[in-house]
Amino acid sequence: MSVSARISALSPSPTMAVDAKAKALRAAGEPVIAFAAGEPDFATPAHVVEAARRAAADPTMHRYTPAAGLPDLREAVAARARRDGLEVEASQVVVANGGKHALYNTFMALLDPGDEVLVPAPYWVSYPEQIRLAGGVPVPVPTAPEDGYRVTVADLEAARTPRTRMLVHVSPSNPTGAVLSPEAVTEIGRWAHAHDVWVVSDDIYRELVYGAAAFSSLPALVPEHADRTVIVDGVAKAYAMTGWRVGWSIAPKEVAAGITTLQTQLCSNVGNVAQAAALAALTGPQDEVATMRAAFDRRRRTIVDRLRGIEGIELVEPQGAFYAFPSVRGVLAREIAGRRLASSLELADLLLDEARVAVVPGEAFGAEAALRMSYALADDDLAEGMDRIAATLAP
Repeated sequence: MSVSARISALSPSPTMAVDAKAKALRAAGEPVIAFAAGEPDFATPAHVVEAARRAAADPTMHRYTPAAGLPDLREAVAARARRDGLEVEASQVVVANGGKHALYNTFMALLDPGDEVLVPAPYWVSYPEQIRLAGGVPVPVPTAPEDGYRVTVADLEAARTPRTRMLVHVSPSNPTGAVLSPEAVTEIGRWAHAHDVWVVSDDIYRELVYGAAAFSSLPALVPEHADRTVIVDGVAKAYAMTGWRVGWSIAPKEVAAGITTLQTQLCSNVGNVAQAAALAALTGPQDEVATMRAAFDRRRRTIVDRLRGIEGIELVEPQGAFYAFPSVRGVLAREIAGRRLASSLELADLLLDEARVAVVPGEAFGAEAALRMSYALADDDLAEGMDRIAATLAP
């Protein structure tokens, strides 16, 4: 027996693969420090956990509930969007098993075979794979470090063809940490409207911006394109709830209805206890979000300083999310630990083998000679990991 061609063509998530290898080494007693997975090291806020405990004891939560999500949670998501200046009703919200599932639902609902989707690169590893699963054709749109990895309308227009159906818009960016200015987001939204290009706006890192950077909602800035925009978001990153698996999409009503129909055939409803926790996260105190954001900002400044002190590494300072995306082209140009390395994939293997530090190679994100390093790990681990990297890469 063999699996389908669809699944045979699917690549496993490189970030999850690196993280799994690091955890396996840890379980075997190795002192591995992981800069790999995008997972906050904080505990989920206590009031969120308490809401889940109450929900678990409520018999009404032991049954099927609406496929699109608990009504109170859908309304809370819509109310949050309205605070951004959007005209959103709860009927436009569909709750999914995490942001990744919400993206999959969206691509499945909107793409037909052969539809092209513009994906600014470097990109999150799951975008191209999910687009292909939906029958679409991912079209990477390269961005450059000298431009801060920020895609421009000129870049998008150069990649647009008569088959272009959709743009994946993400700011703050995983993996680069780039944040687009309100002016740039407005220009992109107007370009998409002029060419009738759907926008899927991945806003999962919206709460994690630093310094002078600010999150900008594309449909709020370009309301005329709201009926061709789907927002994807969730509680995973800002509330340290990666394992709770609650995300959502906000879409035009017809698309939301289609996504709901798809979900009835896929998984019925998202776990009710997790939905109750997500509701508490959105409607409860937000002080712990600010505390985590301040910690990420401190770690961001630390990793920037440390990486820039290593010969052969160049870095565009990240403004959002919790990733650094250093260029290692200069490192690959010389001998490391007695070896000549041909790629960042080989460098990542060397760092895990020699330094017991897990990073993700840039090839996974559509970029050569780069590494993605999450700084969502404890301060002591960050410092120790950077010490190991610096020692391994020393001339």
